[in-house]
Amino acid sequence: MSKETRILGVLITDRKKEAGKVQTVLTKYGCSIKTRLGLHEVTDDVCSTSGLLLLELTGDVSEMDKLEKELIAVDGAQTQKMVFVD
Repeated sequence: MSKETRILGVLITDRKKEAGKVQTVLTKYGCSIKTRLGLHEVTDDVCSTSGLLLLELTGDVSEMDKLEKELIAVDGAQTQKMVFVD
């Protein structure tokens, strides 16, 4: 039986407006998220309005599909995926 590793990249274009919606989805599917990495530019003078999340998913593929579908539905967020099969 092959095992699937899935990575989702989520670009949030307006973090102040959309981050709460994205966080709600991530919390709902928290048991499907093995690794979460958030990236956004921060300096002493600037905090970027956009951000990038990288998610390593685990578990049931149907749950991964549901998570991806809900992230795609968030306005102001763009979701891309990579799938690796052992």
